[in-house]
Amino acid sequence: MNAPKLWPILLLLLGAISAASTPQTKVTPDAIKALSTREERIFRPAAHDEKFTDIPHSMARSRCEDTRPPQALATPDPPLLLDDSDEALTVSLIVGADGNVHSPLILRGGDVRQQQAVLNAVRHWRYRPATCNGVPTEAEAKIEFSRR
Repeated sequence: MNAPKLWPILLLLLGAISAASTPQTKVTPDAIKALSTREERIFRPAAHDEKFTDIPHSMARSRCEDTRPPQALATPDPPLLLDDSDEALTVSLIVGADGNVHSPLILRGGDVRQQQAVLNAVRHWRYRPATCNGVPTEAEAKIEFSRR
């Protein structure tokens, strides 16, 4: 029983029927502007400002003559939705001698969801580590996320 294979024709017909039944809507300039404004509000990340401080250790730090702070290699901003009325969110972290972020801690600001987004983001940041006389060492940073 050699029946003709009609499935290619059926696929073409189904595609034509679905295209003909799809309603066509006009996109107005006002709708585009409204969508653009909503997207900007949703996807505009909070800016961060880094301040590195020395971590005081016993006698080892006192012999440091040439110190250099960590240099950011990859520090993308977390996707935060901060209003102008929101207070800045501050996080403390340690950049280890390996260049990875260790012990991130929220100091103040933000709700639980914002704090979680910041902690998830900073755990993936990478730095060229701070150096003491050319030897990689750890450094502490306080970073503030806010709307600019």
